[in-house]
Amino acid sequence: MFSAFLIASFILAVTPGPGVLYIVTRSLTQGRRYGLASVAGVALGNLGNAVGASIGLAAVFAMSVLAFTVVKYLGALYLVYLGVQAIRGRRAEGEAPATAPASLARIFRDGFVVALLNPKTAVFFAAFLPQFMRPDSPPIVQSLTLGSVFVAIAAVTDTAYAIAAGVLAPVLLRARGVRAFGRYLTGGIFIGLGVYTVARD
Repeated sequence: MFSAFLIASFILAVTPGPGVLYIVTRSLTQGRRYGLASVAGVALGNLGNAVGASIGLAAVFAMSVLAFTVVKYLGALYLVYLGVQAIRGRRAEGEAPATAPASLARIFRDGFVVALLNPKTAVFFAAFLPQFMRPDSPPIVQSLTLGSVFVAIAAVTDTAYAIAAGVLAPVLLRARGVRAFGRYLTGGIFIGLGVYTVARD
């Protein structure tokens, strides 16, 4: 059963979604180091959701539409905020590198907050992990273990995406016009992700 869990987790992790798009955007517009910082932040946020699911946070979201909605909108607003900040960044310096104005710590923090403020991740863990749990073992231990393994697998695949996108980043950083485009692309994608988070069912 554990081998089936590993296969299913890999397929789910390698399938591009909003988290992968967020990481790839960071790598393309800011470079590999920033993409990898985003991977670490997203992984920690996902781990937080896995722990939350293990202790019943997903059950709270399932019972309380208000709690789910509040967290979802907070996450969407934060994405929109990141998008606006990206578009506004470094204008005063005549398109000086808009691609690397933030510290790695801030990029890590942004990835963590974006992932953590996604209640659907906790609900996903609550629905997915029990399919591979055994009735003869403590459920919270199994849930934490499987959740951690899934996050680790996702971190590996996200790292691969970040590195691949990072290879293209130097090409995008050479031309001033492309740097300007990158700033608007980053902002537009983050704002789009925020809108998508709210709009999807």
